[in-house]
Amino acid sequence: MVIYPLAQQKGYMKEEGIDLKVIYIAPVTSIQAMLGGDVQFTGAGSSALVSIARANAPLKVIVSTNDRVLQWLLTRPNISDPKELKGKRIATTGVASIATFMLKQILAKHGLDASKDVIYLDPGTNNQLPALLAGTMDAAVLSVEQRYVGLDKGMREMFFFGNEVKNSWGTLGTTDKLIKENPKLVSAYVRATIKALRYLRQDKESAIAALIKFSGVSRQQASRLYDDLMPTFSRSGAVDEEAQRNDLNIVRQVVNSNDTVPTAKAYDFSFALEADQQLNKTGWRP
Repeated sequence: MVIYPLAQQKGYMKEEGIDLKVIYIAPVTSIQAMLGGDVQFTGAGSSALVSIARANAPLKVIVSTNDRVLQWLLTRPNISDPKELKGKRIATTGVASIATFMLKQILAKHGLDASKDVIYLDPGTNNQLPALLAGTMDAAVLSVEQRYVGLDKGMREMFFFGNEVKNSWGTLGTTDKLIKENPKLVSAYVRATIKALRYLRQDKESAIAALIKFSGVSRQQASRLYDDLMPTFSRSGAVDEEAQRNDLNIVRQVVNSNDTVPTAKAYDFSFALEADQQLNKTGWRP
């Protein structure tokens, strides 16, 4: 979420005529607020996809800040091979979460029966890492910040999801209504976002300062984050058709549906691609 407050701090939102107010609320709540017209955009694009697949919600994902999935599977130190996960307990962010279904794909790729060979458990919000460190879980699906703590405590990294599956991450959603009724606002918001993405890529020291300010991490951890995550940031704010189809296939499993959602119903990256082209054409630099 550092992208949007950074776009505000650097004045990119103001340049585009936007008075941005960043509100931190739960993903599902943000979808409800957006559909009710109380907010215009949400950083919970994955939740928007679930709402589209489950209830035909009139929403679109319009930006993907990352083209690699920022999730990791860490294990206890004694587990060194994927096949050694057979019969083991894995702490997840929810047994029916998007990350869990991605993990099932990864485990199957490595020769396991993802539905039978491991036990998926949800220890509760932010309890995945403590459960792994305590030994009550054999492996855990973790965020980047949790990953660092786990590695520093001697846990073993088994998978970086971004190397195993091709999906989007860090997605921005909005409503079909806003796209139709105020495309200039959508275009301006996306353009400011692409500017912030470029700024992060091109100015390491300033990006580290932003991570410290908006993520509340130490300088050492911010530097680590920058070096690890910069290659995952999208250059244009968009992902290709294959990644979109993969996203929707995962979402279809999450909602337990046999229906295929067309990519055009769920995504509209035209604003991101247009903003990227405009900035290239004008030679814009941070």
